[in-house]
Amino acid sequence: MVDIASYDKLYIGGQWVEPSSSNTFEVHSPVTGELLGSVPEALEADMDAAVAAARDAFDNGPWPTMPAAERADAMQRLLDLVYANADELAQLITAEVGCPILFSHFGQVGAAAMVLDYFTNLTRTYEFESVRPGMLGPVLVRKEGVGVCAGIIPWNVPVFIMMLKLAPALASGSTIILKPAPETPLSGMFLAKLVDEAGFPPGVVNFVPAGREAGEHLVTAPGVDKVSFTGSTAAGKKIGALCGERLRRCTLELGGKSAAIILDDANLDEVVPALLPYGIMNNGQACVAQTRILAPRSRYDEVVDKFTEAMAALKVGDPAEMDTDIGPLIAERQRDRVESYIAKGISEGARVTTGGGRPDGLAGWYVEPTLFADVDNSMTIAQEEIFGPVLAVIPFDDEADAVKIA
Repeated sequence: MVDIASYDKLYIGGQWVEPSSSNTFEVHSPVTGELLGSVPEALEADMDAAVAAARDAFDNGPWPTMPAAERADAMQRLLDLVYANADELAQLITAEVGCPILFSHFGQVGAAAMVLDYFTNLTRTYEFESVRPGMLGPVLVRKEGVGVCAGIIPWNVPVFIMMLKLAPALASGSTIILKPAPETPLSGMFLAKLVDEAGFPPGVVNFVPAGREAGEHLVTAPGVDKVSFTGSTAAGKKIGALCGERLRRCTLELGGKSAAIILDDANLDEVVPALLPYGIMNNGQACVAQTRILAPRSRYDEVVDKFTEAMAALKVGDPAEMDTDIGPLIAERQRDRVESYIAKGISEGARVTTGGGRPDGLAGWYVEPTLFADVDNSMTIAQEEIFGPVLAVIPFDDEADAVKIA
């Protein structure tokens, strides 16, 4: 088991600084409920300090005007540290989120390293300046960083999504404030330690775990030029509106309800094991999870039987074990949410072919891998993001019907 550290300071302006209050976020294991660690809760004053540090680093610091190759060198130092600490970081994420350790290695840490590696190499080769012919003569086109960015991170894939915001900001010469979610601040602060060790100029990267109110304060702060949010559709609507009022650049990555279409000539012995990991990845807590399985009516029963058999065979247990397929959901409220959707599916006429309850002998926030058959695309479980290990098999008549449903 990884040795999990607690934190008593925030990372702002290239330093570990005292928070403005004694408020903390406590992180409890979704497997056992035991306390894993704690971090300070950033409030509005801490957000103001982070924005001021990022603003100064962009307006007056060396980072935006630094040769791209030097920025890439700093990013490479961070990448090397991510590689060197990959095992510890993966174990930390599994302890914090409850996702199987195999997914933590590949879908959490490995994916984050791939993103940083891509943008590090892109920074070395990207044409930041070019001369183009213009109406009255040659024109110099210079591509510059947008300025101070705010990255608001969800709890499900914390380090990977942090890197999706951090790496391009660094590549462009922008500065950034990262707000880890209250549920997963430990992995965020672990990444802050690596950023500090990599030696970026002060204020280029800042970490401020915070709740909703302080997050809104960050979104509306006058010194912020760009907001990038990943999370729920409801929160995304609010953030989009706040940015729209200020004509502030905004990127939103919200919920999903992805569909997989199985055609009538498919080899189910190949398709089912290949598709299933994408449906239940991260215990189903992924916006890209393919949770709607579209099957031709001519083979509907066969598809349902194959997926039922495969889901019933999944190992539910300790996420720290390499052969575990399904770990616990992140919190009790998340289990309540998933169970409410299962009940809704049953009440609307769908049929549970496997799962539907809590596994025996496990005390954490577990839900059995659950498959619904006889699902119509208008049902709640086909329309709304459940964010748990729940799949729905929906029949279609022909390919055009399948595309329409998807």
